[in-house]
Amino acid sequence: MNFDLYGFGPALAAGTLMTIKLALSALCLGLVLGLLGALAKTSPYKPLQWLGGTYSTIVRGIPELLWVLLIYFGTVQLMRYLADLLGIESLELNAFAAGTIALGICFGAYATEVFRGAILAIPKGHREAGQALGMSKPRIFWRLILPQMWRIALPGLGNLFMILMKDTALVSVIGLEEIMRRSQIAVTASKEPFTFYMVAAFIYLGLTVLAMIGMHFLEKRSSRGFVRSAS
Repeated sequence: MNFDLYGFGPALAAGTLMTIKLALSALCLGLVLGLLGALAKTSPYKPLQWLGGTYSTIVRGIPELLWVLLIYFGTVQLMRYLADLLGIESLELNAFAAGTIALGICFGAYATEVFRGAILAIPKGHREAGQALGMSKPRIFWRLILPQMWRIALPGLGNLFMILMKDTALVSVIGLEEIMRRSQIAVTASKEPFTFYMVAAFIYLGLTVLAMIGMHFLEKRSSRGFVRSAS
């Protein structure tokens, strides 16, 4: 193996940074969508339950790659229509934004079920105790429900994030220059597929290990008060 990677080392480093940015952006969007979806599914109102269930069912029933393609090419057509309608010469959604939206929507659908399970795992007596203390519903949620829900949901969310990190490779099909796209370019130029795909594999493995360390720290931190009270 050529240790300077035939001059493509900086390009792969840039691709790694792009992968991290994409994963974190999709994570932020997905957490918001997942929380909203879980609140809708656990709502006492039937229309909200239907909306949350429809979102999680439809999104989880379609492969992530198709969502990337549908979001990207669908928004391209929409942007062109809006540009013609507004008389603007150029209006488009770039590959990073489309990838963030697509992966965020997919992450949010799975996170909906994780958050929903965490909400249902919290004893109803905790809500009743908050009401007995005269706390409003929003205050009960932010002070009592959310911290416990976060602790319960964290392991599942960690697994979903590691899957999300690897799913960023799908965005290479729409031209975003993340790890896989940079590796493919390097393979084409150097004719060394094994070298660069192996390097890409080690990069993904390294990112996964870092994510596991981060999740272990978060789980340990979120469980500190719970461990003390249980002992």
